[in-house]
Amino acid sequence: MDFLNFLEFKITDVIDIVLVAALLYYIYKLVKGTVAINIFIGIVIVWALWKLTELLQMKMISSMVGGFMNIGLIALIIVFQQEIRKFLLMIGSTNFASKRNFLKHFKFLKQEAISTSTDVEAIIGACERMGTSKTGALIVIERNNSMDFVKSTGDAMNIKVTQPILESIFFKNSPLHDGAIVIQDNYITATRVILPVSNDRNIPLRFGLRHRAAVGITEKTDALCLVVSEETGSISYIKNGDFVPFKNREELVKRIKKDLEQ
Repeated sequence: MDFLNFLEFKITDVIDIVLVAALLYYIYKLVKGTVAINIFIGIVIVWALWKLTELLQMKMISSMVGGFMNIGLIALIIVFQQEIRKFLLMIGSTNFASKRNFLKHFKFLKQEAISTSTDVEAIIGACERMGTSKTGALIVIERNNSMDFVKSTGDAMNIKVTQPILESIFFKNSPLHDGAIVIQDNYITATRVILPVSNDRNIPLRFGLRHRAAVGITEKTDALCLVVSEETGSISYIKNGDFVPFKNREELVKRIKKDLEQ
């Protein structure tokens, strides 16, 4: 009888399943591409096993797995502290509830979102030119999380992204070259922005404050960062607090476009 009752779905059960699916989807997006993804998959498997044993009334194994899940909560908070921070920032971001971002978050439900394509080729072209002249640059590309908390440290702008504009901003004699710029929907929305610097001791010593600032902001938000080294002229792509390797310009452009679609 209990099994038959389980098959009797109510509208609240459907809502419950949809909400759980949405929550798991968001958590998967946060940990996708990081070492935490394997831990997340393992947790989902253990949780599914726990619920299955409860359904089949296997009390001993159910109590053991349930105890593991309860005790492991604190450990999970420690392991996923960066991902939890990003999730809370996503929920509390000031632009989360806007129509464009709301639809973007739920695009997996087949709702069509209206967005402006970021000119990635122009950004990479500017980075390559600045790398040739060893002009340092720090570019932040905003995604879902609001960047208002760092934009307020700089100068508000509303300039469409073009290669000459980017090069002129980071020109050494330009009054706007110091600090980072923030790009949102193919518009430069802030310049001379001060970013939080990462304290991660695993960052190689050859990387300076620009790279540490890029790691810091991508640890706290889902933003993407490009850094041009003033010493070597090399370009670094940073996402989720990690340096993303790439072989050539084409691969870098492809990676950034793919990440912006997520």
